Amino acid sequence: MPDTPVSFASRLPDVGTTIFTVMSALAQQHGAINLSQGFPDFDAPADLLALLDQAARAGHNQYAPMAGLPVLREAIAEKVQGLYGAAFDPDTEITVTAGATQALFTAIAALVHPGDEVIVFAPVYDSYAPSVVLQGGKVVYATLQQPDWRPDWDEVARLITPRTRMIILNTPHNPTGSVWTADDMARLEALVAGTDIVLLSDEVYEHMVFDQARHESVLRHPRLAERSLVVSSFGKTYHITGWKVAYCLAPRALMAEFRKAHQFITFTVHTPSQVALAEFMKRPGWYEQLKALYQGKRDIFRQALAGSRFELLPCQGTYFQCVRYSAISDQGDRAFVERLTTEHGVAAIPVSAFYPDGRDDGVIRFCFAKSAATLEKALERLIRL
Repeated sequence: MPDTPVSFASRLPDVGTTIFTVMSALAQQHGAINLSQGFPDFDAPADLLALLDQAARAGHNQYAPMAGLPVLREAIAEKVQGLYGAAFDPDTEITVTAGATQALFTAIAALVHPGDEVIVFAPVYDSYAPSVVLQGGKVVYATLQQPDWRPDWDEVARLITPRTRMIILNTPHNPTGSVWTADDMARLEALVAGTDIVLLSDEVYEHMVFDQARHESVLRHPRLAERSLVVSSFGKTYHITGWKVAYCLAPRALMAEFRKAHQFITFTVHTPSQVALAEFMKRPGWYEQLKALYQGKRDIFRQALAGSRFELLPCQGTYFQCVRYSAISDQGDRAFVERLTTEHGVAAIPVSAFYPDGRDDGVIRFCFAKSAATLEKALERLIRL
């Protein structure tokens, strides 16, 4: 097609192709091992795949209810009650979504008005800010403090104004692998008490918390839960990122607003996947197995790089490991990951991509959600640098 003759102003003039797409394409072009984008290179549980096939063959191939199949919403309610002691009504307080990104966007679209301020923590996952901007909101950045990537609650207090509508939190945190503590939740609770601030809590890595630490979901804290929308992901939990199935939990009034937007953004979610997931969630022990799996991969990754010239930063959760590379190169992080991909055959993500101003601290992010063979091959290349 020729260029369009239509003149228009971009709603997102500063947004280009995501760094995940860029680095994955570069890895494919050069035949590099892709430790950049956050997805496993191993398959989902065989039993879950069999359940998906059975669901499709049994005729579960038409629209599911807008909020999700009741049987799946009931399974989610049982899960969060058992893990966090939080009671949610499956009929009015749980919605199944087409992935976590859709859930996050929908929450923002439903609740952020033009001129509202939304506080996020940088380095920040790249979908939050554009979603706020598209609603006419203003993104306000708090900065996580290195080397442990901790929130500075005094800074957050200074950033709150009468226009603050929402705070978006992400724990366990992508890209840094940090995990918020009970003290963090107490500080947050004190800051929002008596306000109309809504919390949007991205907890897609909730089952990947290591070294006997506890995931501090906002659902463990009633005064936080009553003002929160919480998002989690079946994709991360069951190695099925391509299924794009997630869910959102919120008190009834907040969920009513969420569903008003949800019904026009995606309406409903792939039906046989919901049937399969509802049945698979009955299997005991999965969450502990998942935690052990990823802690094992993290430990292998860290042990292999411990004697290298990379400086390992703390990794308390998720399936991401951040490192400094100053002993190897003085290049900027974007240039370094491009060279790492093209010359050494391993792709990573520059952490500067997660800062609004491109702040470059010489830190890059690897994903260790890979098979043993993939990790072994990648680590052999990395330790030679």
